[in-house]
Amino acid sequence: MGEDKRLSAVVALAQGMAAAHTPRESWRAAAQGACHALVGSFAALSVWERERGRLRVLVNVGERTSGEVEYPDDETYPVHQFPEITEFLHERWAGGGGPNAWVETADGPAAGRPGYIHQRVAALRRRGRGSCVVAPVVLHGRAWGELYVARPVGEPVFEPADAEFATVLAAVVAAGLAQTERLEEARRLAFTDALTGLANRRCVDMRLDEAIERHRTQGVVVSLVVCDLNGLKRVNDTLGHAVGDRLLERFGSVLSLCGAMLPGALVARLGGDEFCLLAVGPPADDVVEVAEELCRRAAELELGEGVACGVASTEDPIGAVPSARRLFRLADAAQYQAKAVRGGKPVVAGREGPDDPVVRLADEPSHETGAERRRFRGRQ
Repeated sequence: MGEDKRLSAVVALAQGMAAAHTPRESWRAAAQGACHALVGSFAALSVWERERGRLRVLVNVGERTSGEVEYPDDETYPVHQFPEITEFLHERWAGGGGPNAWVETADGPAAGRPGYIHQRVAALRRRGRGSCVVAPVVLHGRAWGELYVARPVGEPVFEPADAEFATVLAAVVAAGLAQTERLEEARRLAFTDALTGLANRRCVDMRLDEAIERHRTQGVVVSLVVCDLNGLKRVNDTLGHAVGDRLLERFGSVLSLCGAMLPGALVARLGGDEFCLLAVGPPADDVVEVAEELCRRAAELELGEGVACGVASTEDPIGAVPSARRLFRLADAAQYQAKAVRGGKPVVAGREGPDDPVVRLADEPSHETGAERRRFRGRQ
């Protein structure tokens, strides 16, 4: 490949990773770009999991063989089969060297290269590949993993010049991974409550809109639990806001624990003393059981005065739920009722017969007009 084509391939790889919206898309763009740049038939990107002492494959692209899937769940290899990855940081880099790539063939190590890792050569033969080039990926000054590109038997084997080019490609991949990390961190901060570490209101709005659309098109059950932590103002006024923050954190942990009882549930802090739990899929009765457990555990918190929980589910007789706004209003009305009666148990919208007071309250214009007490009532 000429210099102009190689430059174009590098630019295409960088652009592909920059256009990725998720880590998976970034991994795939890296592997695909490297495979194209090195005129390979297959490529993989792997990460070094130090705590496990293994290289875990993140993505496989190109001509995959039996057992190779695009995004494997647990395709790993002992890192001792790749001593080059682990030794660069401690030896060559310390002496000012760089993380150079290397070539291997199904016949054994490339000419002039010491060492012979029979498992790697056997893997090439088993998968019908004639040669491969492997490049360490360095991120934040540490060995992060490897970029692997292979060619089938019968194709020209990789040459030293290809290894040099692979080293350049690995550096481009590292830059792309760093950008992906920064974007993921920005997304995490945008959708996370800083105090409790739970999801925030923005995240709930997005996920609930998606859930209601699934309910509308697929009939999926969507349930929402709205919680109001009792006693926070008293704690803030008498013991200080630092103690109040600890109470919020402790309740957030309790909510997270209870939310884990429902597969895929989202737990969030809406702001102030308001929290919620969103469950998509589980039956309404399961959600009510979790809300009951939440009330029980919250009552045991040392500083607080329990929690008022309201539940609204599309599985209950609450009428049509065309929008996230209506489900929020129903759950809020149920929570308002729970706070009024202080019964220590959740109130569930729609379970008091055809003239359910919670449904009536949620749908009354007065409930909305005097209702800016909670921000989500203003959802449009």
